[in-house]
Amino acid sequence: SRSKDFSNVMTRDFININDFTILVEEATSKNIIVDACRFDEPVVAVAFYGSGNVDLNVKYGSKSKEFNYTKGLALSFYADSNVEFEHTVSPEKPLRCVLIATALRNLENLPNEEGEIFSSLLNELVNPSDHYVEGPQFFMTPDMDRIVDSVFNMKYHGKTKMMFFRSQMTTLLSHFFGQLATLQTEKINTTERDKLYKAKEILINNLDNPPSLSELSLQIGLNSYNLKKNFKELFGVPVFKYLQNERLKTAHELISSQEATVQEAAWHVGYDSLSSFSNAFEKKFGYRPSQIK
Repeated sequence: SRSKDFSNVMTRDFININDFTILVEEATSKNIIVDACRFDEPVVAVAFYGSGNVDLNVKYGSKSKEFNYTKGLALSFYADSNVEFEHTVSPEKPLRCVLIATALRNLENLPNEEGEIFSSLLNELVNPSDHYVEGPQFFMTPDMDRIVDSVFNMKYHGKTKMMFFRSQMTTLLSHFFGQLATLQTEKINTTERDKLYKAKEILINNLDNPPSLSELSLQIGLNSYNLKKNFKELFGVPVFKYLQNERLKTAHELISSQEATVQEAAWHVGYDSLSSFSNAFEKKFGYRPSQIK
Protein backbone atom coordinates (compact mmCIF):
# COMPACT_ATOMS: atom_id res chain seq x y z
CA SER A 1 0.00 0.00 0.00
CA ARG A 2 1.03 3.64 -0.30
CA SER A 3 -0.24 6.94 1.00
CA LYS A 4 0.02 10.34 -0.68
CA ASP A 5 0.01 12.31 2.57
CA PHE A 6 1.96 11.89 5.80
CA SER A 7 -0.69 13.46 8.03
CA ASN A 8 -3.08 10.50 7.89
CA VAL A 9 -3.85 8.37 10.93
CA MET A 10 -4.37 4.84 9.66
CA THR A 11 -4.48 1.40 11.22
CA ARG A 12 -4.39 -1.83 9.24
CA ASP A 13 -4.87 -5.19 10.90
CA PHE A 14 -4.28 -8.43 8.94
CA ILE A 15 -5.74 -11.62 10.38
CA ASN A 16 -5.32 -15.02 8.70
CA ILE A 17 -7.99 -17.59 9.49
CA ASN A 18 -7.92 -20.88 7.56
CA ASP A 19 -7.47 -19.77 3.93
CA PHE A 20 -9.10 -16.37 4.46
CA THR A 21 -7.23 -13.12 4.96
CA ILE A 22 -9.18 -10.50 6.89
CA LEU A 23 -8.12 -6.88 6.57
CA VAL A 24 -9.52 -4.41 9.08
CA GLU A 25 -8.73 -0.89 7.93
CA GLU A 26 -9.51 2.38 9.67
CA ALA A 27 -8.37 5.91 8.78
CA THR A 28 -9.25 9.42 9.89
CA SER A 29 -7.68 12.67 8.78
CA LYS A 30 -7.96 16.40 9.33
CA ASN A 31 -6.94 16.88 5.69
CA ILE A 32 -7.99 15.21 2.45
CA ILE A 33 -5.71 12.21 1.89
CA VAL A 34 -5.57 9.46 -0.71
CA ASP A 35 -4.48 5.98 0.34
CA ALA A 36 -3.96 3.27 -2.25
CA CYS A 37 -3.41 -0.47 -1.95
CA ARG A 38 -3.35 -3.59 -4.14
CA PHE A 39 -3.26 -7.37 -3.70
CA ASP A 40 -0.16 -9.52 -4.25
CA GLU A 41 -2.08 -12.22 -6.11
CA PRO A 42 -5.55 -12.83 -7.59
CA VAL A 43 -8.26 -12.85 -4.92
CA VAL A 44 -12.00 -13.09 -4.53
CA ALA A 45 -13.12 -10.73 -1.78
CA VAL A 46 -16.02 -9.03 -0.08
CA ALA A 47 -15.53 -5.54 1.40
CA PHE A 48 -17.88 -4.32 4.12
CA TYR A 49 -17.87 -0.56 4.70
CA GLY A 50 -18.72 0.76 8.16
CA SER A 51 -19.93 4.11 9.39
CA GLY A 52 -17.41 6.24 7.47
CA ASN A 53 -18.63 7.28 4.01
CA VAL A 54 -15.26 7.22 2.27
CA ASP A 55 -14.83 7.64 -1.51
CA LEU A 56 -13.45 4.64 -3.41
CA ASN A 57 -11.84 4.57 -6.86
CA VAL A 58 -10.86 1.23 -8.42
CA LYS A 59 -8.22 1.53 -11.18
CA TYR A 60 -7.17 -1.24 -13.55
CA GLY A 61 -5.38 -0.63 -16.84
CA SER A 62 -7.08 2.30 -18.58
CA LYS A 63 -10.36 1.64 -16.74
CA SER A 64 -11.67 2.90 -13.42
CA LYS A 65 -14.80 2.62 -11.29
CA GLU A 66 -15.82 5.21 -8.68
CA PHE A 67 -17.96 4.72 -5.59
CA ASN A 68 -19.05 8.00 -4.00
CA TYR A 69 -21.41 6.47 -1.50
CA THR A 70 -19.90 3.59 0.47
CA LYS A 71 -21.42 3.82 3.96
CA GLY A 72 -22.98 0.44 4.72
CA LEU A 73 -21.95 -1.05 1.36
CA ALA A 74 -21.12 -4.73 0.93
CA LEU A 75 -19.12 -5.10 -2.30
CA SER A 76 -17.89 -8.38 -3.78
CA PHE A 77 -15.18 -8.47 -6.43
CA TYR A 78 -12.33 -10.33 -8.11
CA ALA A 79 -9.00 -8.47 -8.40
CA ASP A 80 -5.47 -9.34 -9.43
CA SER A 81 -2.20 -7.50 -8.75
CA ASN A 82 -2.86 -4.98 -11.56
CA VAL A 83 -5.78 -3.41 -9.68
CA GLU A 84 -5.31 -0.41 -7.42
CA PHE A 85 -7.88 0.54 -4.78
CA GLU A 86 -7.80 4.23 -3.83
CA HIS A 87 -9.63 5.55 -0.79
CA THR A 88 -10.01 9.32 -0.41
CA VAL A 89 -10.30 10.09 3.29
CA SER A 90 -11.45 13.48 4.56
CA PRO A 91 -12.65 14.87 7.92
CA GLU A 92 -16.28 14.17 6.95
CA LYS A 93 -15.48 10.84 5.29
CA PRO A 94 -13.36 8.52 7.45
CA LEU A 95 -12.53 4.98 6.34
CA ARG A 96 -13.84 1.94 8.18
CA CYS A 97 -13.62 -1.23 6.13
CA VAL A 98 -13.58 -4.96 6.86
CA LEU A 99 -12.37 -7.00 3.91
CA ILE A 100 -12.57 -10.79 3.72
CA ALA A 101 -10.46 -12.23 0.89
CA THR A 102 -9.29 -15.61 -0.30
CA ALA A 103 -6.75 -16.34 -3.01
CA LEU A 104 -8.35 -17.84 -6.11
CA ARG A 105 -6.05 -20.88 -5.76
CA ASN A 106 -7.48 -21.58 -2.27
CA LEU A 107 -11.15 -21.84 -3.22
CA GLU A 108 -11.18 -25.63 -3.54
CA ASN A 109 -9.55 -26.02 -0.12
CA LEU A 110 -11.96 -23.86 1.89
CA PRO A 111 -13.65 -25.75 4.77
CA ASN A 112 -17.39 -26.41 5.25
CA GLU A 113 -18.22 -26.20 1.52
CA GLU A 114 -17.48 -22.46 1.57
CA GLY A 115 -15.66 -22.76 -1.77
CA GLU A 116 -18.78 -24.28 -3.32
CA ILE A 117 -20.91 -21.37 -2.01
CA PHE A 118 -18.46 -18.85 -3.52
CA SER A 119 -18.46 -20.70 -6.84
CA SER A 120 -22.26 -20.95 -7.11
CA LEU A 121 -23.20 -17.44 -5.93
CA LEU A 122 -20.16 -15.55 -7.22
CA ASN A 123 -19.53 -17.49 -10.42
CA GLU A 124 -18.44 -14.42 -12.43
CA LEU A 125 -15.69 -13.77 -9.85
CA VAL A 126 -14.43 -17.36 -9.74
CA ASN A 127 -14.12 -17.31 -13.56
CA PRO A 128 -12.90 -13.72 -14.11
CA SER A 129 -12.93 -12.02 -17.51
CA ASP A 130 -10.73 -9.01 -16.58
CA HIS A 131 -8.19 -7.78 -14.00
CA TYR A 132 -11.13 -6.48 -11.94
CA VAL A 133 -14.60 -8.00 -11.98
CA GLU A 134 -17.35 -6.56 -9.84
CA GLY A 135 -19.75 -9.01 -8.27
CA PRO A 136 -23.02 -8.38 -6.45
CA GLN A 137 -23.22 -5.37 -4.15
CA PHE A 138 -25.90 -4.16 -1.78
CA PHE A 139 -26.30 -2.14 1.39
CA MET A 140 -25.90 -4.22 4.52
CA THR A 141 -28.76 -5.40 6.68
CA PRO A 142 -28.91 -4.12 10.30
CA ASP A 143 -27.46 -7.46 11.49
CA MET A 144 -24.45 -7.05 9.20
CA ASP A 145 -24.07 -3.41 10.28
CA ARG A 146 -23.90 -4.51 13.91
CA ILE A 147 -21.15 -7.05 13.22
CA VAL A 148 -19.02 -4.50 11.33
CA ASP A 149 -19.53 -1.95 14.13
CA SER A 150 -18.48 -4.54 16.72
CA VAL A 151 -15.20 -5.12 14.87
CA PHE A 152 -14.22 -1.45 15.25
CA ASN A 153 -15.25 -1.37 18.91
CA MET A 154 -13.52 -4.64 19.80
CA LYS A 155 -11.10 -4.57 22.76
CA TYR A 156 -9.85 -8.19 22.78
CA HIS A 157 -6.25 -9.33 22.25
CA GLY A 158 -4.33 -12.50 21.44
CA LYS A 159 -6.26 -15.77 21.27
CA THR A 160 -9.51 -14.15 22.38
CA LYS A 161 -9.22 -11.69 19.49
CA MET A 162 -8.70 -14.55 17.02
CA MET A 163 -11.72 -16.41 18.42
CA PHE A 164 -13.82 -13.26 18.11
CA PHE A 165 -12.75 -12.66 14.50
CA ARG A 166 -13.28 -16.29 13.50
CA SER A 167 -16.86 -16.28 14.77
CA GLN A 168 -17.77 -12.79 13.52
CA MET A 169 -16.31 -13.22 10.03
CA THR A 170 -18.12 -16.54 9.56
CA THR A 171 -21.36 -14.90 10.67
CA LEU A 172 -20.77 -11.88 8.41
CA LEU A 173 -20.16 -14.08 5.36
CA SER A 174 -23.24 -16.15 6.22
CA HIS A 175 -25.37 -13.00 6.30
CA PHE A 176 -23.80 -11.81 3.03
CA PHE A 177 -24.53 -15.02 1.14
CA GLY A 178 -27.97 -15.34 2.74
CA GLN A 179 -28.91 -11.81 1.69
CA LEU A 180 -27.39 -12.39 -1.76
CA ALA A 181 -29.49 -15.51 -2.27
CA THR A 182 -32.59 -13.55 -1.19
CA LEU A 183 -31.83 -10.66 -3.56
CA GLN A 184 -31.30 -13.04 -6.45
CA THR A 185 -34.76 -14.55 -6.01
CA GLU A 186 -36.74 -11.54 -4.81
CA LYS A 187 -39.28 -9.68 -6.91
CA ILE A 188 -37.93 -6.14 -6.45
CA ASN A 189 -36.72 -5.09 -9.89
CA THR A 190 -33.48 -3.19 -10.48
CA THR A 191 -35.17 0.16 -11.13
CA GLU A 192 -37.20 -0.05 -7.94
CA ARG A 193 -34.17 -1.18 -5.93
CA ASP A 194 -32.23 1.87 -7.14
CA LYS A 195 -35.08 4.09 -5.92
CA LEU A 196 -34.98 2.42 -2.50
CA TYR A 197 -31.21 2.97 -2.28
CA LYS A 198 -31.89 6.61 -3.14
CA ALA A 199 -34.46 6.79 -0.31
CA LYS A 200 -31.87 5.38 2.08
CA GLU A 201 -29.35 8.01 0.96
CA ILE A 202 -31.88 10.85 1.39
CA LEU A 203 -32.63 9.71 4.95
CA ILE A 204 -28.94 9.50 5.88
CA ASN A 205 -28.26 12.97 4.47
CA ASN A 206 -31.20 14.50 6.36
CA LEU A 207 -31.02 12.94 9.82
CA ASP A 208 -31.81 16.23 11.54
CA ASN A 209 -34.81 17.09 9.34
CA PRO A 210 -36.00 14.00 7.42
CA PRO A 211 -38.80 14.11 4.86
CA SER A 212 -42.17 12.58 5.68
CA LEU A 213 -43.07 9.27 4.07
CA SER A 214 -45.17 11.01 1.40
CA GLU A 215 -42.39 13.54 0.69
CA LEU A 216 -39.87 10.71 0.41
CA SER A 217 -42.19 8.86 -1.98
CA LEU A 218 -42.41 11.92 -4.22
CA GLN A 219 -38.64 12.48 -4.17
CA ILE A 220 -37.82 8.95 -5.34
CA GLY A 221 -40.84 8.45 -7.62
CA LEU A 222 -42.31 5.44 -5.82
CA ASN A 223 -45.73 5.23 -4.14
CA SER A 224 -45.91 5.07 -0.34
CA TYR A 225 -47.19 1.49 -0.25
CA ASN A 226 -44.29 0.10 -2.29
CA LEU A 227 -41.81 2.30 -0.43
CA LYS A 228 -42.90 0.93 2.95
CA LYS A 229 -43.25 -2.68 1.84
CA ASN A 230 -40.10 -3.01 -0.25
CA PHE A 231 -37.84 -0.85 1.96
CA LYS A 232 -38.43 -3.30 4.80
CA GLU A 233 -37.92 -6.27 2.48
CA LEU A 234 -34.63 -4.90 1.11
CA PHE A 235 -33.09 -3.45 4.29
CA GLY A 236 -34.70 -5.60 6.97
CA VAL A 237 -36.39 -2.78 8.93
CA PRO A 238 -39.20 -0.25 8.32
CA VAL A 239 -38.26 3.18 6.94
CA PHE A 240 -38.41 5.13 10.18
CA LYS A 241 -36.87 2.38 12.30
CA TYR A 242 -33.94 2.55 9.90
CA LEU A 243 -33.86 6.34 10.29
CA GLN A 244 -33.86 6.07 14.09
CA ASN A 245 -31.01 3.52 14.03
CA GLU A 246 -28.90 5.80 11.83
CA ARG A 247 -29.63 8.82 14.04
CA LEU A 248 -28.54 6.99 17.18
CA LYS A 249 -25.44 5.47 15.55
CA THR A 250 -24.36 8.91 14.29
CA ALA A 251 -24.97 10.45 17.72
CA HIS A 252 -22.94 7.66 19.34
CA GLU A 253 -20.01 8.39 16.99
CA LEU A 254 -20.17 12.14 17.70
CA ILE A 255 -20.20 11.66 21.47
CA SER A 256 -17.58 8.88 21.64
CA SER A 257 -15.19 10.84 19.39
CA GLN A 258 -15.81 13.93 21.57
CA GLU A 259 -16.92 15.94 18.54
CA ALA A 260 -20.14 16.88 20.35
CA THR A 261 -21.70 16.97 23.79
CA VAL A 262 -24.74 14.79 24.46
CA GLN A 263 -27.04 17.79 23.91
CA GLU A 264 -25.26 18.82 20.69
CA ALA A 265 -25.37 15.26 19.34
CA ALA A 266 -29.10 15.04 20.08
CA TRP A 267 -29.73 18.28 18.18
CA HIS A 268 -27.44 17.22 15.32
CA VAL A 269 -29.54 14.11 14.61
CA GLY A 270 -32.89 15.87 15.02
CA TYR A 271 -33.96 15.24 18.62
CA ASP A 272 -35.49 18.31 20.30
CA SER A 273 -36.03 16.52 23.59
CA LEU A 274 -32.91 15.37 25.46
CA SER A 275 -34.91 12.88 27.54
CA SER A 276 -36.46 11.29 24.41
CA PHE A 277 -32.99 11.04 22.90
CA SER A 278 -31.49 9.48 26.05
CA ASN A 279 -34.32 6.95 26.36
CA ALA A 280 -34.06 5.89 22.70
CA PHE A 281 -30.26 5.71 23.01
CA GLU A 282 -30.43 3.50 26.11
CA LYS A 283 -32.99 1.22 24.46
CA LYS A 284 -30.66 0.68 21.47
CA PHE A 285 -27.24 0.48 23.13
CA GLY A 286 -28.07 -0.62 26.69
CA TYR A 287 -26.55 2.45 28.36
CA ARG A 288 -27.24 6.17 28.42
CA PRO A 289 -25.27 8.62 26.24
CA SER A 290 -23.81 10.26 29.36
CA GLN A 291 -22.12 6.93 30.19
CA ILE A 292 -19.95 6.87 27.05
CA LYS A 293 -16.27 6.97 27.97
